Amino acid sequence: MADTERREVIYTDGGGRGGGSTAIVAVAVIAILVVLFLVFGQGLLNGSSTKTVKADVDIHAPATGGGGGN
Repeated sequence: MADTERREVIYTDGGGRGGGSTAIVAVAVIAILVVLFLVFGQGLLNGSSTKTVKADVDIHAPATGGGGGN
């Protein structure tokens, strides 16, 4: 009896999901970047990176004057 050698080669195409999942990931990344820009990047286009808060605060403290005893 002669020894025989058998070799199997299996090729897979990845199930055909490679292109679709790449497109979904790309759309998700773009959507996240747009949301981040809308939330945090409002001042990036007009050059103002700080916001000025103008507040006019008037505090009336109670008068502390003399002889609060019985």
